[in-house]
Amino acid sequence: MTQRGHAKELRRLALLSAAAGLFAENGFSRVSLEDLGAAAGVSGPAVYRHFPGKQAVLGELLLSVSRDLLDGGLRVVSDAGSPTEALQGLIRFQVDFALSNPDVIRVQDRDFSSLGDADQAEVRQLQRSYVETWVGVLARIHRDADVPGLRVRAHAAFGLINSTPHSVRHHGRKIAAKSARPILEQMAFAALTA
Repeated sequence: MTQRGHAKELRRLALLSAAAGLFAENGFSRVSLEDLGAAAGVSGPAVYRHFPGKQAVLGELLLSVSRDLLDGGLRVVSDAGSPTEALQGLIRFQVDFALSNPDVIRVQDRDFSSLGDADQAEVRQLQRSYVETWVGVLARIHRDADVPGLRVRAHAAFGLINSTPHSVRHHGRKIAAKSARPILEQMAFAALTA
């Protein structure tokens, strides 16, 4: 990649990062292209050099995260030596994601409906595949369980872990990730293996 191409990619990533923060704080509909550009250090119209519009920024933000989750989950399972190791790895991976990306989780929860139809469909498909990655591991641990029940377990674990943006705040201050991480990992593992 050329130096110019690298700089362009860094600017695109800066726009996505700024979008996550702004959309989480204010909501998608209340953020203008000018706000987005200013937060990333460019003019509002310069956003068009990287994305066709604000909805495309939201789409890329949620699509890239969904792809990263699926790819990372598949890698964790592939590298694990046993179903228990795979489950522990998936839990660590999801906790790392939740602690590192609370703004993205808030945007997904609140602004998913602002995505275009094609982006919504693709994000849903990627997320279903990610859930099925967990279900496949859980099926090897709970051999007599039915698949719908395993999906409920996976979704419950996501709810526990992804509540991090809300649960790690105490009187307006964030609790350190190093304090939250072991609690979330232990609770998720206990819930998924009960």
